[in-house]
Amino acid sequence: MRLTGQGTAGQPRATLLPTANGSGLSQEFEGHWPEIPGRSPCVAGVIPVIYYSVLLGLGLPVNLLTTAALARLAARTRKPSYCYLLALTASDIVTQVVIVFVGFLLQGAVLAREVPRAVVRTANILEFAANHASVWIAVLLTVDRYSALCHPLRHRATSSPGRTRRAIAAVLGAALLTGIPFYWWLDVWRDADPPSTMDKVLKWAHCLIVYFIPCGVFLVANSAIICRLRRRSQRGLPPRVGKSTAILLGVTTLFALLWAPRIFVMLYHLYVAPVSRDWRVHLALDVANMAAMLNTAVNFGLYCFVSKTFRATVREVIHDTHLPCGLGSRSVGMVAEPVLKAPGLPRGAEL
Repeated sequence: MRLTGQGTAGQPRATLLPTANGSGLSQEFEGHWPEIPGRSPCVAGVIPVIYYSVLLGLGLPVNLLTTAALARLAARTRKPSYCYLLALTASDIVTQVVIVFVGFLLQGAVLAREVPRAVVRTANILEFAANHASVWIAVLLTVDRYSALCHPLRHRATSSPGRTRRAIAAVLGAALLTGIPFYWWLDVWRDADPPSTMDKVLKWAHCLIVYFIPCGVFLVANSAIICRLRRRSQRGLPPRVGKSTAILLGVTTLFALLWAPRIFVMLYHLYVAPVSRDWRVHLALDVANMAAMLNTAVNFGLYCFVSKTFRATVREVIHDTHLPCGLGSRSVGMVAEPVLKAPGLPRGAEL
């Protein structure tokens, strides 16, 4: 799953389209790209390189901070929702490292795609496995919230930290297994031939695994949760929209919106216009990939916006990180006063 629109080795890399009289596109770029062995130029130029560099430089530290905060909350409360959010953040970190850093910046921008085909295809397995893990852990979170709100007694009887860890481990193992067939994923930037049957099968399998099936689960479960809350309000009871439910709705909605362009452009490329012949599809796939990868860095802002508990834990993590430096700067012989730890969360507190 290549996230770059850079030209192949030995091909020129264009950054701007030539225009006629300074406005509009020239006839050379109208319609489909001419049926010649050449490739469509990278219309976005260096913009993807800058975008992914900023995304990695900001998103990776933010996700590490999120991981530390969620780990503390999971240890204090032992709630499944925190464990699922922790696993989701860890998957986002792997996605940023494998896809953004290795797949795009290192392989695409630095090495100019001069990488052996076997190495590229092996990297495909890790890239797709990381994507599948991130999406399907969100599915686990959705199912857990649905069970907690619509079947609370059953959820209390069956929920446990051990069961949660086993479910996460099963999803991670399944994600790795489902990533193996994508070793034969064809690179749209290198392959000039029409898509083969194998290419069509893999593209549809990717769309189903990473988008259509998860979004179907999100739609059904979230609709049931909203209907349950509405029935409570109609009976005169407080709807009790907890922080975990609000975060669930935000995470699933952001995923559906940010990944929709990539799925649409991929299917359009498969059946209508090839990337290597039409610069507009080339540009659309670049933009769609950038939007999809933004999904790995936005959850921190969502958690901070929704949850006061999460914000307080983040401040605690930052304070504890700077604390050793503050103690180390004291004069020799000076006894440091014990630092009061923040009290644990009360029982029943939600994210």
